[in-house]
Amino acid sequence: MAVSEKHVTVLVTGAAGQIGYSIIPLICNGQMFGVDTKVTLRLVEIKPAMGALAGVKMELDDCSYPLVKAIEMWDAWDANQEEGAWSGIDYAVLVGGFPRKKGMLRADLLKKNSGIFQKAGKNLEKYAKETTKVLVVANPANTNCYVCAHYAKKIPKENFCALTRLDYNRACGQLANKLECNPSDIKDMIIWGNHSKTQVPDASFATVNGEKLSEKVNDNKWLFGNEEGQFMHTIAYRGAAVIKARGASSAVSAANASKDCVRDWHCGTTKNVAMSVWSTGNSYGVPENLFYSFPVTCADGKWKITEGFQVNDEMQKLMNASANELQSEIEDCALDDVEM
Repeated sequence: MAVSEKHVTVLVTGAAGQIGYSIIPLICNGQMFGVDTKVTLRLVEIKPAMGALAGVKMELDDCSYPLVKAIEMWDAWDANQEEGAWSGIDYAVLVGGFPRKKGMLRADLLKKNSGIFQKAGKNLEKYAKETTKVLVVANPANTNCYVCAHYAKKIPKENFCALTRLDYNRACGQLANKLECNPSDIKDMIIWGNHSKTQVPDASFATVNGEKLSEKVNDNKWLFGNEEGQFMHTIAYRGAAVIKARGASSAVSAANASKDCVRDWHCGTTKNVAMSVWSTGNSYGVPENLFYSFPVTCADGKWKITEGFQVNDEMQKLMNASANELQSEIEDCALDDVEM
């Protein structure tokens, strides 16, 4: 009897944007789902970007990826195409969102993106499978994830995740540079909270090649301080630093982190990583009903929050502040029937 072929159908919104353009090759060449898994790509864009998306598809055709079964293009503004785009998908990688404009208040940005992710949630609810897994990349990622999950009630909240793997990767990269080691040598680096400036990059429990990282660094002021030039501040403000340096937001690193997040979710982990997941039932004092970054492990397509880290009072205060920000953001979205 022939072994059935491994295959996933993946929807990517904002597929012609910088992050989308960077992430699609990582899906196509097997880095996200494994080199033994074929993929069907559903690439979604808004109408003004459909021409650019056609160019992306031309390039993908020219790459002749052996793992790609089909590449489809869908117009997000055409209601007649919604069922075709969203039905039968295994994963949705939601990159497309409204960017913050000069002089725009954060509350205005939240409301603008709330509408986009309400629509995504409603499409998931109406057309997608209950087993679909959703990664939200577009900022404000945690709150966009909440909105999307709120309107896709048939899909378990455990099937939604917001991207804080980028913050985790940034943290491991900075620590590896400091210690002149490989980032893979670092374990138990934790990102708590929101993907924002209130995030808590916590190296309290981190080790490097089995040794306590704080002892190797031997500079607690740098490692646990939150002033400019210190570790926690550098990670929390890294996105802004990238924008200042290159004149555009993180693209390659965001795409790579998205790949890492879905790969670990799909294929499993060998150590703790960071995912912003449903907070209900956690043991770290984080309020219920948030998408909040925790240390997690993954196996069999499921994540599990790692228990047992004894957080000190100062870190807990920072964690609480990030949770408060998330609750405030949800209120600013002014959702219908906010209770979940």
